[in-house]
Amino acid sequence: MKQDIILAGVGGQGILSIATVIGSAALEQGLFIKQAEVHGMSQRGGDVQSHLRLSDSPIHSDLISRGGADLIVSLEPVEALRYLPFLSGEGWIVTNTVPFVNVPNYPAMDSVLAELGKLPRVISLDADTTAKEILSPRSANMVLLGAAASVIGILEPEKLREGIRRVFGRKGDAVVEANIKAFDAGLSLSQNRQK
Repeated sequence: MKQDIILAGVGGQGILSIATVIGSAALEQGLFIKQAEVHGMSQRGGDVQSHLRLSDSPIHSDLISRGGADLIVSLEPVEALRYLPFLSGEGWIVTNTVPFVNVPNYPAMDSVLAELGKLPRVISLDADTTAKEILSPRSANMVLLGAAASVIGILEPEKLREGIRRVFGRKGDAVVEANIKAFDAGLSLSQNRQK
């Protein structure tokens, strides 16, 4: 079994934290993992993306080929569209609907959402508002990870929760619990949308 995931967003949104949690969960589950990331532009507003390849057998390349991604997780809707050429025919997109307008010619949101709406397997949600509603506004990335957990077939949600505990543990129990609460909120939202 394998799963190829592209994480996309802009600097400051927490893409690399999602990658770290998934990587930690995968290692604890005994999976092989390869990761490649672009974060040289990760200052606030720059493009950030990470390729995560998970498998129960050895992986030889750390990059996902075009048409090879099983899942694109994006904290920004235009970034989800940017990586569409990498999505497999059966792949899923899990995206935040809140734009991060970092360029002067940012497209109209109705056209962005219309493009996403044409795809057969999309979970789109306002992760920012969900994070604020649970009084954890900085955890929109964990809301999105929770939403993606419903379609990450190779990792169990509890392993991802354990990954959150390991990654955020040094920041204290309150931070861990806020991130788990955000994860659970996203998981619940995505499960309800797939019914």
